Parts: sequence; C-alpha cells; structure tokens
Amino acid sequence: MNVIRVLVVDDQALMRDGLKALLSRQEGLVVCGEAANGQEALFEFERLNPDVVLMDLRMPVWNGIEATQRICEQTPGARVLVLTTFDEEEEVFAALQAGACGYLLKDVSAGELSRVIREVAGGRSFLDGEVTARVLREFRRLAVPRAPRRDLPGLSSRENDVLRLLAAGRSNKEIASDLGVAEGTVKNHLTRIFSQLEVLDRTQAVIKARDLGIV
Repeated sequence: MNVIRVLVVDDQALMRDGLKALLSRQEGLVVCGEAANGQEALFEFERLNPDVVLMDLRMPVWNGIEATQRICEQTPGARVLVLTTFDEEEEVFAALQAGACGYLLKDVSAGELSRVIREVAGGRSFLDGEVTARVLREFRRLAVPRAPRRDLPGLSSRENDVLRLLAAGRSNKEIASDLGVAEGTVKNHLTRIFSQLEVLDRTQAVIKARDLGIV
C-alpha cells in the first residue's frame, strides 16, 4: 500500500498534536509535517511536497484561504482538504475558488477523516454533508439571474438536461422521474458527463459546469 503523506496546518498546537496522533494510527497515512499559519504552510508544502494538505481556515499571518490559493497557484493539482469548524457559505465558496478539493468539519470521526484523506489523495473531491446542502442552495440562488444557458457541444441534449438537474441538487432518482427515464439511464448519462468534463464525481461536475457557463 502506498503511504499518503499529510501536512497538518492549524494554529492550535493541541489540534495539530491530536491530528498527528489520530492519523498515525490509520494504516497508510503519515503526517510528514505541520504548520501553525498559512505562510508556514506554503513553506512546508514547498519543502515536503505532501500528498494532501489538511488546512484550517482561520489562522494568523495568512489564513487558510490565502494559503490554499498560493499553494494551488504555485502547484496546480495540489490536494488541499479544508478541516474547520466553520461552514458559512462565504468561506466554503472562497476555499473552493482558492483551489481546495475538499471541505470537512472538525466534528468528523477519525475513520471518516482518514477515508476522506484517501479519497482526496486519489483525485476525488469531497464536501461535508451539511456543506454540500449549502453549496447546492447557493448554486440554485446564483442560477436565477444568469444569462441564458448554453449546451456543452460534447454532450447530447438529454445529457445537458441531466447536468442541469444535477446542478440543481437533484438525486439520480429525481432526475429519472423528471426526465421520464430509468434510473440506470441517468447513471449512464452521468458516466458520459463525467468523462466529457474530465471530472471524477458529482461535485466536480457541478463546479466545472458553472465555470464553463453551462449551468
């Protein structure tokens, strides 16, 4: 099994120590370094080249959002997982726009945290359940005043419809009901959509579709 190297960034020494102790007990994970603020995070990232950065948000010098942006600008493809107690929409969106590929709240269990770290290291995105609901509500709110939407040329008309319903927060079952097709057909459409957008999951698909002006 490949070992996933994690850089822990948090301004509280007790939290850093707790995370190091917790992650050291998880198979295949190792804490390769730590930082107490965003500026230190960039320095340690450059020095250690970790697989995943576990990033707090509210810190001195540079906050987690600024540190995430600098890391991702310097190293496209860097895997930054936000771990915070705050789930305000503004911070969630700022972190995602800065380049974070995951957003997790600190009340998570040890097993869930290690699972998400592995997913993020493997190229997937992750949003905490409560955060996902907030993001989808905000997507729906922002979609109201947008200019007429365009289709993605690489997708069929039906696939574009599926993508828009996905962006509206609909489940596979709800999409199937709305379009009058089988749920298995929706899954096939999603596979094509993910491939065309070059993403791995639903969250990435919605974010990229908005970036492209499709939804």
